[in-house]
Amino acid sequence: MLKSLEPKVLEIVKDENKSIDARLGEICELLRSNVDHYDWVGFYFKNGDKNELKLGPYAGAPTDHTIIPFGKGICGQVALSNENFVVPDVAAQDNYIACSIAVKAEIVVPLFINGENVGQIDIDSNTPDPFKDEDERFLEFINAEVAKIL
Repeated sequence: MLKSLEPKVLEIVKDENKSIDARLGEICELLRSNVDHYDWVGFYFKNGDKNELKLGPYAGAPTDHTIIPFGKGICGQVALSNENFVVPDVAAQDNYIACSIAVKAEIVVPLFINGENVGQIDIDSNTPDPFKDEDERFLEFINAEVAKIL
């Protein structure tokens, strides 16, 4: 199912008539509306020279978490570890920053440009333990394509 969205992601990324933020927002909306277990989809990016992440385009409920310090929450941990982080049950994570009581699971995949972690894609799910290897590979594909336009 996720593989079938790849051509649409490529089409969005390559549409130079739209700003980068508009394209990223379109990717977020595509994922949220086409993948049942993706309830909130957003990009966070390193905030200049600061050791924090800043919320970029997203699709889903508004969030108060527009700035996340490195090391804080799942996103902040990925900013330091440079590795995918799949959380099957957010209630079992000590360092989880709750956005909504409906969220049951989260996946965060770092985005690299020339080997440097410049941001990440973050997915919240209201479904317990929904993320599989296929989700990780799909999100890695998206980030690799997004990196080409940043």
